[in-house]
Amino acid sequence: MLEAADVTRISPRTAPPTWLVVALACAGQFLVVLDVSVVNVALPSMRADLGLSAPGLQWVVNAYAIAFAGFMLLGGRAGDLYGRKRMFLVGLGLFTVASLGGGLAQAGGQLLVARAVQGLGAAVLAPSTLTILTSAVPEGAARARAIATWTAVGAGGGAAGGLVGGALVDGLSWRWVLLINVPIGAVVLAGSVRWLAESRNGDGRRLDLPGALLVTAGLATLAYGISQTEAEGWTAAATVVPLAAGLALIALFLLVEARTAAPLMPLGLFRVRAVSSANAAMFVNGFAMFCMWFFMTLYAQNVLGYTPLEAGLALVPSSLAVLLGSKSAPRFMPVFGARRVAVFGAVVAAVGFGWQSMMTPEGNYLTEIMFPGILMMLGAGLTATPLAALATSGAAAGEAGLVSGLVNTSRTMGGSLGLAVMSTIAATRTAGMAGMAGSDAPGALTDGYALVFRTAAGVLLAGAVLMLVWLPRRISAKSAK
Repeated sequence: MLEAADVTRISPRTAPPTWLVVALACAGQFLVVLDVSVVNVALPSMRADLGLSAPGLQWVVNAYAIAFAGFMLLGGRAGDLYGRKRMFLVGLGLFTVASLGGGLAQAGGQLLVARAVQGLGAAVLAPSTLTILTSAVPEGAARARAIATWTAVGAGGGAAGGLVGGALVDGLSWRWVLLINVPIGAVVLAGSVRWLAESRNGDGRRLDLPGALLVTAGLATLAYGISQTEAEGWTAAATVVPLAAGLALIALFLLVEARTAAPLMPLGLFRVRAVSSANAAMFVNGFAMFCMWFFMTLYAQNVLGYTPLEAGLALVPSSLAVLLGSKSAPRFMPVFGARRVAVFGAVVAAVGFGWQSMMTPEGNYLTEIMFPGILMMLGAGLTATPLAALATSGAAAGEAGLVSGLVNTSRTMGGSLGLAVMSTIAATRTAGMAGMAGSDAPGALTDGYALVFRTAAGVLLAGAVLMLVWLPRRISAKSAK
């Protein structure tokens, strides 16, 4: 694997305590992940206020997700070359300003542009959060705990989206699901300018612009094609053309990277078993698990009649479970090994998804929302922390930002693809059940959602086998065993 010395520039003042650096990095990650899900409960209000069409409403979510996934590798490499603190500040600044623009938007087009810029800011910011954290904490038990905190905060951001969004929409207006980022972003920016140390590993290299343009265009086009599947289906030209174009661009990107002297993503990095296997596992687990919040919220509101705030409150135990899993994983990793903890977490999550697939239209809260939700998210937390630790342990100092971006890209692209596939599965099953004599709407919806959870359980069990076979047994920065 490639070796490089990390160059760190620290101001003359006393170095900040490690916990403060971790807190600032985690605060940035929380904002990034929160904004993936917080707008879901606000979509009906946005549509009524701004006169958005149904496709336009879908793009309130997709504009953010596509920009986020498409620019992630570029953001990670830019942090390595130009400074992780600098990219953290640039990304957070873009994100905060775009949040203000989105919250004040007077037309649908303005809101979509703001959401795309938010996604760009998040893509620049997110890789730096993990790199800053791992640079501040030495490898070992302390770093495992710090990564667990980062994972827990990120998972908590996704989990809290429904609750925070529901409370803001019910208590204020949809605009505050975006405006709330402004004061938080300003505080984190001020603290980061004051306390974060700069680090980079440029080695005189320049950013690989052809590679950056190709991978960004490829991932964005692929993400666009994925987003079209729910509305158009998998065989429509509106889906097939961008999917094929995205894959072609990514193939061209790999060809360019194999030939350029200073590639954006050294392909040799994937010869490091920890990097390749952990990212593959991140993708598979994101594919299965990301849809949980989406479909649980739909089940609570569309079938059981919960309000947005009630739906958010119903998922609070699940939110706490993912935090517990993420923070507990470092205690088990030194004893059982990162691989076994990750596999165990995937199996626990699969049991929860299987349990949830037995939901009914009547829906008892304890047995059809709370307990299966706790298992699903406890398993998610137990899995994510060792995978992130394995992936970053396999990176040399000069590739740390890139690998951090790759971890986020794997999870985000897996989640985006998974949500598109699962939405198609649910819609097809629901339409089929609704066409049968005697099927009511809640029953048909429930059957579609149940099939999604059964499918996700199967994917997670397959992922557990993949991890057991492929993940390295130990965390090591130099070993690919």
